[in-house]
Amino acid sequence: MRENKGKTSIFRDQGKNLMEKAEKMMVDYNHATGCGVCIYDSAYKPLFPDISWDCSPEKQICPYCTGFRPGSGDKQETFPCQEMHISAIKEANRKGGSHIYECLLGLTFWTSPIYTEGFFSGAVRGSGFLRESKKTVDISSNEDNTLVMCNSEIPNEEFKERVNSFPAADGEKVESLSEMLQVCAESLSTGNEDYHEILKRRTEQQEAIGKIITELEKQYSQSADGSGKSEKPGYPLEKEKALLAALRMGDIEETKKLLNELMAMLIFSNAGQYKYIQFRVTELVVLLSRVEINPIKGGNLSTETNSQNLKQVQDAKSIEELTDILHMIVDRISDTISSFRGIPHAAALKKAEDFILENFTRKISLKEIATVAGLSPPYFSTIFKEEMGENLSKYLNRLRVEKASRYLLETDMSLSEIASCCCFEDQSWFSKIFKAYTGISPGKYRNQGGGLIRNIGDNNLSEGFRKAVN
Repeated sequence: MRENKGKTSIFRDQGKNLMEKAEKMMVDYNHATGCGVCIYDSAYKPLFPDISWDCSPEKQICPYCTGFRPGSGDKQETFPCQEMHISAIKEANRKGGSHIYECLLGLTFWTSPIYTEGFFSGAVRGSGFLRESKKTVDISSNEDNTLVMCNSEIPNEEFKERVNSFPAADGEKVESLSEMLQVCAESLSTGNEDYHEILKRRTEQQEAIGKIITELEKQYSQSADGSGKSEKPGYPLEKEKALLAALRMGDIEETKKLLNELMAMLIFSNAGQYKYIQFRVTELVVLLSRVEINPIKGGNLSTETNSQNLKQVQDAKSIEELTDILHMIVDRISDTISSFRGIPHAAALKKAEDFILENFTRKISLKEIATVAGLSPPYFSTIFKEEMGENLSKYLNRLRVEKASRYLLETDMSLSEIASCCCFEDQSWFSKIFKAYTGISPGKYRNQGGGLIRNIGDNNLSEGFRKAVN
């Protein structure tokens, strides 16, 4: 993550008011929780405001090493646990959020970064509890460390007593305290108010991709004959096609899963080749721009939006940025597709309806119709019944009865011929289905000159579906 190399601390840069705000906030946090607190600047140096704290300056640096007395120099610089805290702050900065950690004695800390205009500019840190599973600390195995911590001025027994005087806390309590401190850090941050969320989102994306890469490394670690590493996979075209298909179907969860898998394969097969990966991402953005976002009337992303997306990819400086851009584009397209749908899957049902009306006089299967709609057969069957008010089989029979009724009144075709033309198995089955829908036999219907039969195409759609497709 970006560190503020060109700027000084948030507290030095923006003056006394912000420092006073940070001091007051940490004092309130201390009073509300009883936790030790510390503020760090952009150089990871602890700051100690000249106000009344419950903890002494030594405790603010590390509230457990209460007897630390360096022989010379600045104790803030020479404090033995400082590197541990710096590493934790850097990890929190990488994640863009709170980070919980422990020292060797099982003493728990949590820290959150502060940002100024998207740059790291400091951190806040809380402490004050032992890990619950370590209610007493055995320092016998850490004697050398203990002597360093207290500069050999405190006997082991006394040091042990001091450490064990701190209360134990379960993970849930520490998580809550950490989240409270994160809220404080976000309040102190300035500029891009969403920067914490951006970093957290990117961290989650990269963790998901990292897991896939680990599996790929295992899969391709050996060749088929076990003689050495196997050749890395090429660009996953099939994965790309599946991603676009899932997006068209509105399956955002599957789309993002496939997107992470595609990026993992790109990174794994082209380690260190950022420009090539950026080129492939550019191609994918172009393909995404062609996805139909208005399933009723057609249409794609606007030229302006597509240009902005491509510029973002060209300006990106890291894999994390490229991945995040793709996720945001997918979210945008998915949201736009959803906004055009009067009801869920309106586009799929419209495609299915058009296909059925053109082909119902021949034998067509559920699988064939579902494929046209772009959905799996079981899922298509479910949403079809929800929106049409009856299952696919009854709907087809109704259409065929309507068609047969016209043949009966407008032609001299025999019942067996009509049955064949309307895709009924035989005349007997035709007569049975016809009577079930009209209340009279085909012969009687012809003789009396007709009867009441619903027009399927106009009257058997749900109200929501009709509005969505008109």
